[in-house]
Amino acid sequence: MSHPPPSAEEIAVTLAELLPTFRHSLPRKLPDSIWPESAVALPSGDVTVGGVSLTELAERFGTPGYVLDVQAVRARCRAYRSMDAEIAFAGKAFLCRRMARLLAEEGMSLDVCSAGELATALAAGFPAERILLHGNAKTDRELRTAANAGVGRVVVDSPAEIDRIVGAQDVLVRVTPGIDGHTHRAVATGVEDQKFGLSLAGGQAAAAVAKVLQRPELRLVGLHCHLGSQISEVAGYEEAVRRLTAFLAEIAVRHGITLPQLNIGGGHAVAYRPGDAEFDLPGFAARIPRVLHYECRKHGLVVPRLTLEPGRAIVARAGITLYRVVTVKHGSSRTFVAVDGGFSDNPRPELYGSRYAARLIGRVGAARERAMSVVGRHCEAGDVLIPDAVLPVDIRAGDLLAVPCTGAYHHSMASTYNLVCRPPVVAVDDGAAEPWVRRETETDLLRRDVA
Repeated sequence: MSHPPPSAEEIAVTLAELLPTFRHSLPRKLPDSIWPESAVALPSGDVTVGGVSLTELAERFGTPGYVLDVQAVRARCRAYRSMDAEIAFAGKAFLCRRMARLLAEEGMSLDVCSAGELATALAAGFPAERILLHGNAKTDRELRTAANAGVGRVVVDSPAEIDRIVGAQDVLVRVTPGIDGHTHRAVATGVEDQKFGLSLAGGQAAAAVAKVLQRPELRLVGLHCHLGSQISEVAGYEEAVRRLTAFLAEIAVRHGITLPQLNIGGGHAVAYRPGDAEFDLPGFAARIPRVLHYECRKHGLVVPRLTLEPGRAIVARAGITLYRVVTVKHGSSRTFVAVDGGFSDNPRPELYGSRYAARLIGRVGAARERAMSVVGRHCEAGDVLIPDAVLPVDIRAGDLLAVPCTGAYHHSMASTYNLVCRPPVVAVDDGAAEPWVRRETETDLLRRDVA
């Protein structure tokens, strides 16, 4: 029996197995746990993302700079949208007008928590009825703006806020369920005695529900909770569903109403370095609806519509930050690789102890590698981006570094400390690059200075 001839790809794989030298001369995909699916390492040392050379992007748009793989964002939106749930992107992770348009095209809803985020969404034409307004300290201006825009839902976070909501409005009450998400204390929001939400155990959530129902122009449509950020385990969400479903049953008995929505927030973990834990989305998709249906049957409730609010899990892995090495210093025990950015473009290492990987791009480095400290340019000893980056020993000034998994909380948390201008966001899609947010300039900085 005859067999078809081997394909070129099969021949290349066979040769790569037989000849290690040939293997290193082939393009190869980078680990998609931290890089976009489209990321490919070339024999030259360059890396392409979305079919675009990162070296060329650095030359064209300068460094530091954020790169965003559009198709990677769309793929994550679709992975979440395949669930039987409303998916509201957490705008705090990354938002600009082009991002808002992409989210609208993908059928997403949007969670905003400031007048600026709301203005950005509305300027992009995002449907106001699919926007949720969050925040533990919403101003009167923000509440009026939301009412005038026709924002779909306001998530109530305090008793006093209930009296300040303007006009007819659908609302959810944010409940603190008393669940530890086992994450960094700065982003643990499901536990008692912190600034977000209304305690379920202490009775404040029940009092807020009663207060909302006393205002006939407000329509209580559901409950909301958020356990925190960078949560990798599904079990906490299962327990949140149990506690909130029991509260829905209590509301039904006490007030004679059935609430149609249950929002259990986001906070799904991503891997920043190979081997890091990440969120089990398929497991979540299988287990959470099952728990919700069981608990509703147990309490005799109609199953509410589930809403999720992922942000980081949608956009983090789609982003890469490019830096230019400015100088290399060899200390007594460490080598310091200083780049042209720092914690003005990524404050997360200093705020949360976040850890990242880095890769030399644009040339082939020495075969031998060792751990080095990648540090920033700011006037702080704590401006350390990566304390243990594994880089070639011949790293030198002028080299390019790529830091993967930087699509979330980088552009949105960037500052102008030392009056350093903020980097651009350049989107790549099917071989083309386009700036979504331009680089800030000194003229921009001076424009706000009214002296």
